[in-house]
Amino acid sequence: MSLLEKAWYDGSRWPVLLYPLEKLFIAVSRYRRHKYELTQWRAPVPVIVVGNVNVGGTGKSPLVIALIKLLREQGYKPGVVSRGYTANPPEYPFSVLPDSTSQDVGDEPLMIVQRTQVPMVIDPDRVNACQQLLKVHTCDIIISDDGLQHYAMGRDIEIVVVDGKRGLGNGHCLPVGPLRERPSRLKQVDMIVINGEGGFSHEPSISMHLLATMLVGLNDGHCYDISALKATNVHAVAGIGNPSRFYDTLKKEGFDPIKHSFPDHHLFQEADITFDDGLPVIMTEKDAVKCRGLKIENPAYYLQVDAQLPDAFAHQLKEKLKLHKESDING
Repeated sequence: MSLLEKAWYDGSRWPVLLYPLEKLFIAVSRYRRHKYELTQWRAPVPVIVVGNVNVGGTGKSPLVIALIKLLREQGYKPGVVSRGYTANPPEYPFSVLPDSTSQDVGDEPLMIVQRTQVPMVIDPDRVNACQQLLKVHTCDIIISDDGLQHYAMGRDIEIVVVDGKRGLGNGHCLPVGPLRERPSRLKQVDMIVINGEGGFSHEPSISMHLLATMLVGLNDGHCYDISALKATNVHAVAGIGNPSRFYDTLKKEGFDPIKHSFPDHHLFQEADITFDDGLPVIMTEKDAVKCRGLKIENPAYYLQVDAQLPDAFAHQLKEKLKLHKESDING
């Protein structure tokens, strides 16, 4: 974590020295939103954006996975679009397949597709991604993984995820604080999902908890009950935006993690996750998609987590989609 990022959340006052830059950031953001909304492209199917107002990890990916499952249960055929952060595909737009590489498509898109087999297209231009998704796949609803601030893409439902512990930081926009948009943006979205316990609250909102469900062998893919791993001391490897949440989860499961934090979206090498003590290595699922095939001497696993959401989430989503369908019929 950089010194500036740490200051966003620990109450430090010195970032206010950057206040003129924050004013400029807000003005440019407001102009861009107005500009793109004037010519906004609308998909012929409903579009659900799962995003955040913070920079850094808030837990969007587990929610996207849960949303895919929920929509399928409601009879939809969802597809997903994503920017594909750190991706380097041969061309854009690019379809993500289960056997794609993280170098080509990015770690989060690959993780989502491997977990759900959902049709997915990446492109920094979300409109291009949506159009390609509808062209090559049979989808009747689109989930945009991130893209809340991509205003060229029309959307029907906006879901914002906020980390319960870190909240909105000091409440300022970049670079004084961690926000991409002002806190008042939360009043404009359809649903606010608070991930985990902490000091942040908002009315109305829905609570989400990440439940550790199993350990999966990094290279053999075998599933193990978490309690089957008898070791208490484990190497905890995390190259994600908010690694403390991962470490806290391991502690709740009875482990005493030796923490190894890397930058978000870090491209792992064997030396990063090889230790000379024989202790098990546990990493996040997002990191695991970049580490399969590496020769690691230590026993290595990833922790699979699933988003736990109240029935109210499914009910609200169903009602909002119903209203959207009725407006299309009457419109």
